[in-house]
Parts: sequence; structure tokens; C-alpha cells
Amino acid sequence: MLQRALRLLLPGIWLGLILGISFIEAPLKFQAPDITIPLGLGIGRLVFAAMNIAEGVIAVALLLAMWRGRVSRPEWILGIAITVTLASKALVVRPLMHATTDAVIAGTSEGGSGLHYVYIAADVLLVVLLIALITMSARKILAPATR
Repeated sequence: MLQRALRLLLPGIWLGLILGISFIEAPLKFQAPDITIPLGLGIGRLVFAAMNIAEGVIAVALLLAMWRGRVSRPEWILGIAITVTLASKALVVRPLMHATTDAVIAGTSEGGSGLHYVYIAADVLLVVLLIALITMSARKILAPATR
């Protein structure tokens, strides 16, 4: 029973985290009075590092709940795709962005790296995958038992 609840709650929480931080907080932060690009990037670096840690914890908990709940092959494929997407953005894209943001924060570059768009694309992909997993899990969990 707990695994069933977690298979709905964890992706829902993760989805809210991405929508709230990546698509609301991140762009709005630069519109605040007296926020410079270097300051906004410094704040963003801290926020996204913390977010990636939270996402990692959620991913592990979700995979454990899926394993314990004996989910279908399509659910496993989604769970693995979600985890690989997270690992790619957190362990590859975000560290690569550090060189660019370091230069902007130091005032030696104006930035303009396309890596931010890759990170955004990964978050868009995560949103789609999480919605698919929530939908698939909800249909399976909430469907009346057939005998």
C-alpha cells in the first residue's frame, strides 16, 4: 500500500519541484530589483545544486518504491528514463555550466552559453516523463481490480 502511494506522491512532488523552481523561480529571480546577472547566477547555482540533491533523493525513493511494488515494464522504462535524464543534467550539464557561470560571476564574460537551454530541455523532458509515469501509475493503482 505504501509503495502504491509513493509511486504517485513522489513523482508528483518532483513535478512540483521542477515547475516551481525551474519554470517559475529561476526566470523571475532576474526580474527582482537590484538582482544583477552575477548575483542571480550565484543564487541559481545554490538553488539548483540543492534541487538536484532533492531530485536524487526522490529518484532513489521512487525506484525503491517501484521495485517493492513490482511495477510493469513500461513503468520501469519511464523510471529509468527519468533517472538517466536527472543524472545527465545533474552530473554532466550542470557541471559544464559552471565554467560559464564562473566567468560571468567573475566579470570576465557576458555568458551566453547554450548549456542553459540543454538544462531547460532536460527539465521539460523530466516534466513529460513524470506526467506519463503519474498517469500510468494512477490508472493502474486506481483502476478497479478485475477478476
